[in-house]
Amino acid sequence: MIYTEMTKKAMKICFDAHNGQLDKSGLPYVFHPYHIAEQMTDENTAVAALLHDVIEDTNISLDMLREWGFSEEVLTALSLMTHNPEVPYMEYVAKIKENPIAAAVKREDLRHNSDLSRLNNITPKDLERKEKYRKALALLSNADL
Repeated sequence: MIYTEMTKKAMKICFDAHNGQLDKSGLPYVFHPYHIAEQMTDENTAVAALLHDVIEDTNISLDMLREWGFSEEVLTALSLMTHNPEVPYMEYVAKIKENPIAAAVKREDLRHNSDLSRLNNITPKDLERKEKYRKALALLSNADL
């Protein structure tokens, strides 16, 4: 983990925002963004990793994060990573690819979310989601689908 004033602030917000939330296997959800942040190599990507789900999954808004002093670079990445359900998934991923911060975080997010060993029971829906994520990761990595 990269420890700066901003990453520490993001860690606290992430922890508080996801408090009480559980992932698909029943573990505290906060372990997911922390894991993603640990893969990052600079402050902006680490902060974006920690906060990548707070707008979508909590009552925290982009404006609140702006008021709390997060950079426009991070806010732009977070905005791109907040999926509007009206936008087709691969179109959403293609937009993320245009932003280096968002793309770095989303690649690790997809890798972590594709790790089926995190789940207690694997369902056909999980396998479908893993395939969708494989295609998205290929798009972000410029690999063949």
